[in-house]
Amino acid sequence: MKRFNVLFLLVFVCFFTALFVPNTGGCAEEKKVITLNYAHFMPIMTKHAQLAEQWCREVEKRTDGRVKITFYPGGILATAPLVYDAVVKGIADIGWSFLAYTRGKFPLSEVIDLPLGYKSGYVVTKMANEYYRKFKPKELDDVKVMYLHGHGPGLLLTKKKPVYKLEDLKGMKIRATGLSSKIVEVLGGAPVGMSIAEAYDALRTGVADGITVPVEALQQWKFADWIEYVTEDYGVAYTTTGFCVMNKTKWNSLPPDIQSIIEKVNAEWIEKTGQLWDQVDKEGKVYAQGKGIKFIALSKDEDARWAARVKPIIGEYVKTMKAKNLPGEEALNFCLNYLKKNQQ
Repeated sequence: MKRFNVLFLLVFVCFFTALFVPNTGGCAEEKKVITLNYAHFMPIMTKHAQLAEQWCREVEKRTDGRVKITFYPGGILATAPLVYDAVVKGIADIGWSFLAYTRGKFPLSEVIDLPLGYKSGYVVTKMANEYYRKFKPKELDDVKVMYLHGHGPGLLLTKKKPVYKLEDLKGMKIRATGLSSKIVEVLGGAPVGMSIAEAYDALRTGVADGITVPVEALQQWKFADWIEYVTEDYGVAYTTTGFCVMNKTKWNSLPPDIQSIIEKVNAEWIEKTGQLWDQVDKEGKVYAQGKGIKFIALSKDEDARWAARVKPIIGEYVKTMKAKNLPGEEALNFCLNYLKKNQQ
């Protein structure tokens, strides 16, 4: 009887070992976590950094925890001009910044930054992604593009001197970056190149007499501390093309179902990001007016003068793209037609 009990016990143990051990291995495989990091140059108190972190949490949620993303705001992992290369080199798996910080590296995409008279960050963001889908510029082939975006109309903000006409701007030191430096120059100002993170001190110390940015920066970047006037030069309003990209090798290593989930989140974040650009512009204007900052609307004739001044920049873009055998004229016409149909 004892031998029977021992034998039965051995059979019982072997049966349940065979039954459950393989499944345990399967569960471990299913629960394998993919860890990623995300470099964002904006401080966490800015709404776009917060929205980017929400992107991380949404990907984690929809993948049931199979993906975990560590978010690094405020340039901790890479500063604004270095984010793109950090992603290419694998220092960062995902990165968010602006193409203009590495001017000349993305020649065809500079079409979006031209002073085309933008009025809405939402429209810019939608247009930028339509542009990417249509032209698939090779200059972005070394990353996986999550989505593109663009801020609302870049306007002229000045400290002590109001600008009502072109002559008022002559010789003023204006912080600008990327293509906006050229805009400042042809309008008669003296561009001072630096990232937006450095601009506050430049305004405070007098290194810059003004800055070209969307009005949201008056609140989010606290430029209202030093700015007294906003010239609403919508006829030459520019934008700066932003990006959210992933390291290509890392993207290719992801399982297809996770890639599909991320693509769906990206599509939603195009909408959210564009809407947020318009929202923060509205909030920035209300905030600035509450601080007593004066908004100067150019007359129709003066606005036309400014627009005429920047036309050579647009022509130069087309000429340069032609020399590079890139479809610059086609890209420009695409953007102009898109704005005509979608921007009021």
